[in-house]
Amino acid sequence: MNPRASLRSRIGTGIAVAAVLIFTLFPVYWMVSSAFDAKASSGGQSLLPQEFTFDNFAFVLTEGGFGTFLRNSAIVAIVTVLVSALVCLLAAVAVARFRFKFRTTVLMMILVVQMVPLEALVIPLFLQVKSLGLLNSILGLMVVYVALSLAFGIWMLRGFVAAVPVELEEAAYIDGASWWRMFRSILLPLVMPGLVATSIFSFITAWNEFIFAMTILGAETDQYTVSIGLKSFFGLFANDWGSIMAASTIITLPVMIFFVIVQRRLSAGMVAGAVKG
Repeated sequence: MNPRASLRSRIGTGIAVAAVLIFTLFPVYWMVSSAFDAKASSGGQSLLPQEFTFDNFAFVLTEGGFGTFLRNSAIVAIVTVLVSALVCLLAAVAVARFRFKFRTTVLMMILVVQMVPLEALVIPLFLQVKSLGLLNSILGLMVVYVALSLAFGIWMLRGFVAAVPVELEEAAYIDGASWWRMFRSILLPLVMPGLVATSIFSFITAWNEFIFAMTILGAETDQYTVSIGLKSFFGLFANDWGSIMAASTIITLPVMIFFVIVQRRLSAGMVAGAVKG
């Protein structure tokens, strides 16, 4: 291959990659830069903070009440991840390992639910939460988020469970293990990557979702999560951009930290789940 052509190809590739990175990361940089800029709300924004300050973060976490919003979101996200992970895992084992009447129908219903736009479920879920007496509470919001996570989680974990050879389970039974012992020592460790992947989906849904949170919680500001708490910094005639960007930065950090911690298992889980199922 011509060395000059190879060099031009590498340069072109480098420029294209740099352009994509700039296009992708510039909004994040602008958010963080504005969060530390004291003049962000006065129309004095620039590429670099004109007056570096932590006042925007201090205002958001104190007078802005974002500490309460963070606590509510953390409770909702953790409960949603734990409950949905347990229910999805047990349901996936049931549909992948056991044969029962209407098994295929259940699988088709799970697949159909994933095709329904979330906006179409707002009114039905609102009415169900209202009938349960859980309106205007984070408990009702947890119920909704668990329901939203089940279809994706069961369908994905079914592939992981089906990928585990049945011979491993039979060997455990021959050695005298009970079903729960086999499940705990053999099946659970092998499907753990898929469980991590579905947990990430549940966490992101519970942390970032806005429409259902606004519908279920209504005017109960002390129950607000971060996604609708951010709305309080938008005014009728003006927006507090410094506080908005500071709050957005705070919202982004837990998701980034959670993803960095589990990214290796997520990659392994996605590949393993796509092999068989």
